[in-house]
Amino acid sequence: MSDLILRANQLIDRLGNRLIWTMAPRTRSVTTSVPLVSFTFDDVPDTALTNGAAILENHGARGTFYIAGGLADRVEPDRRLISPAGCRALFERGHEIGCHTHAHRSVRSYGRSLSDDLDRNGRYLADLGIKRPTNFAFPYNAAWPTARRTLKQRYATCRGAGEAVNRGDVDPWMLKSVEIRQPEDHAVQLTRWIDDVRENPGWLIFFTHDVSDEPTPYGCTPATFDHLVGHAAQAGCAVVTVAEAIRRLGWEQAR
Repeated sequence: MSDLILRANQLIDRLGNRLIWTMAPRTRSVTTSVPLVSFTFDDVPDTALTNGAAILENHGARGTFYIAGGLADRVEPDRRLISPAGCRALFERGHEIGCHTHAHRSVRSYGRSLSDDLDRNGRYLADLGIKRPTNFAFPYNAAWPTARRTLKQRYATCRGAGEAVNRGDVDPWMLKSVEIRQPEDHAVQLTRWIDDVRENPGWLIFFTHDVSDEPTPYGCTPATFDHLVGHAAQAGCAVVTVAEAIRRLGWEQAR
């Protein structure tokens, strides 16, 4: 029965995403002559700091790390989530801290309590000396239509999945992104997305989780991540945080 419920929930989430991508107004324009590439991290395992952030810094770049405070210091069979000190270190090293809820549940599950959860995550970050996040990523990449009003009041962007480059007129509260995950040969092939955005400039957002020599199915190896960041830089892309991308696109003035 639990498997049936899981599959039903996944189907509902996919339908919710499709409904938003189809029906939501596209109120911002991705207009850029320079291809933009953002590397983002969800949940933020500790290896996203020790390996992912370090690789970005080696290329003179910074990333966006979507933090769910309720996961702090959690130890799981195949990964450890980032500590409060690690989260603060990311901020101090110039990376962007985004919001990923606090309890790390699908936004559909919160109902009217979503605002309370987002406030709790804001307090968690504020206690670490980190300013209120201006960008959000959906846990499990699962959006929900009735959550949009709350999210639009709080964040400049929300990021889902979608496996596409953001071009032309877009919905900033349902940005699309491309996942970096194992197997490694598949992850290395993701350079085609970078080549695509180089030839036809837009905004390419990657997302992943852990960056480890033995990654989870939702992460990648340091070699893969370094390959992608290096390829983007060598291709002449601007490797920027989500906050920097919206600044370059002029969306800050539109709010």
